[in-house]
Parts: sequence; C-alpha cells; structure tokens
Amino acid sequence: MQQLSQLKEKLKKFNEVKEQETEVAVLIELSGEAEDGELDDDLEQAISIFRQKVEALELESMLDGKDDARNALLTIHAGAGGTEAQDWAEMLLRMYTRWLERRHFQFKIIDRQMGDEAGIKSAVLEVEGRYAYGYLKAESGVHRLIRLSPFDANHRRHTSFASVFIYPEIDDDIEIEIDPNDLRIDTYRASGAGGQHVNKTSSAVRITHLPTNIVVQCQSERSQHMNKASAMKILRLRLYQKQKEEEEVKLSEIEKSKKEIAWGSQIRSYVFHPYSMVKDHRTGMEKGNIQGVMDGDLDDFVKAFLVHKEK
Repeated sequence: MQQLSQLKEKLKKFNEVKEQETEVAVLIELSGEAEDGELDDDLEQAISIFRQKVEALELESMLDGKDDARNALLTIHAGAGGTEAQDWAEMLLRMYTRWLERRHFQFKIIDRQMGDEAGIKSAVLEVEGRYAYGYLKAESGVHRLIRLSPFDANHRRHTSFASVFIYPEIDDDIEIEIDPNDLRIDTYRASGAGGQHVNKTSSAVRITHLPTNIVVQCQSERSQHMNKASAMKILRLRLYQKQKEEEEVKLSEIEKSKKEIAWGSQIRSYVFHPYSMVKDHRTGMEKGNIQGVMDGDLDDFVKAFLVHKEK
C-alpha cells in the first residue's frame, strides 16, 4: 500500500506537468493570433510554472535510492575551534531548521548539548517528511566557517568547523538485534532550558553500544523512560546504517565523508570575511548571498549535489 501510494503521487505530479505543457502550447498558439503582446504576460507565467514543475519532477526522479523516501535523523557536532566552533554549530542548527520550515518538513530537536560559553556542542533532529533523507543526505560532511570572530577582543579572522551527518529512519519491521548485555546506560542531569524538571532529576540518558563503541544520548524529554526510548531509537538507526554498510561490503556515502572535523576535510565553506560567499567543494556551486543561505536557502546546493551524484 505504501509503494502504491508513492507511485500514485509520482503519476499525479507527472500528469500535472503534462497539463501545464498543454496550457503552454495553447497559449503559444493563441499568442500567434492575438494582438502584439496581448498574451505575453500569461505565456511567460505559464512557461515559468512549467519550468518549475519539470525541474521539481527531475529532481525527485534522482531520489531513487533505497532509503531516499524515508524520514531522517540529522546530527550536528561542533569540531575544532572551541567556543567559535560551538557557536558555528548553533548557526548551522538555525540554518537547517529554517530550511526544514521552508520545505514544510516536520522536525523535532530530540537532543541538544549546550556549549560551555556559547552555541552548542551537538544537536540531533528527527525529521519527518517524504524524501527527507534523500534531500538531506546532500548535507552530510564537514562545514567550514571563516569570519571575524565576535569572541575575539582583537576581532581577528577565525576558521571554525562543524560536522553534519544524516541517517535514514528505518521501519519498525526491520529487525536490529541489540543484546542488553552490550549496552552501558548512564543517566545524568539535563542541562540548558527545559523548565522546572531540568537539573532536578537525572532524566538525561546516554547509551554506549560496547561492541561498536557507538554513543547516543537524549535529554529533550521530561522523563528518563522517554529519553531512553528516544536514545534506543537513535541507536537502532546507527546500527542499521552500520549493518547496511557491511551488507554492501563498502562504506556508504555517510561513512565516506566522516573525516576529521578540521582543516582540509570540509565539503562546504561559508566565508563572511574578507568577502561573502558559500562554496560547495564537491560540486563547485557558489552563492554570494551568504545571509540568504544562513536563513535556509539551500535548495541550489541540494540540487547541485543530486545532479553531480547522478552524473
């Protein structure tokens, strides 16, 4: 039923494009009979809508991977650079939440570790929506920031790093065996904003999967039980990703991009000084409107990545 629903949705979008094509063809024919320029505006608008629909359908056709249509888990970690990097990680968190809002994806921050002085050390977002993973996988890797530091009394230029990694959500019917004896579960007091329960009870949960050394944590929920359930869900996703890599006998694109979060390993650079530019080093895509990008204007980078990957 799920596959049938997806195919019906694809067919619906294709038929919408065909209808728009017919409308353009009719307007072209009528414009030849009309007085000079009478239908120019209508034709221009129809062609613009047609182009947008074709490009959207073309982009979606590239999302044909096994997990592309799934929901996603988005993780952000501050890298080299101390307070600078933690502030940069929070800027990225804001950028992605703005993009998700533009795309009308539902999302929830299920864990956020606050920085020592400013920003965040890490954050985990649960993203729901068709093709959430397919679109977001373009963002997996190290992101570099170059700017005049607001934390430097001498206002010098600093370079900071943060990593972003994306995992596909898995169906409940996919079995991932987790031996309770392989887990170390620690509880601690949550930090940051969160109401009267924060810092009063040890509700935050950290789970370490000993055989793989995968560590997950959650502190966003009010109870230890709910945080443990969320952390176990994240662990299942991480173990599923690892299992998938082993079955394919090669590292996935996610793991390939997991380099040291520092100089020379970035997928994209965000330059605020001495000029303004965002450049993706994988595709060569550049944008000068850096403020627009930080406000969630990421579609051109996502499209460039998918086209590059398709080629």
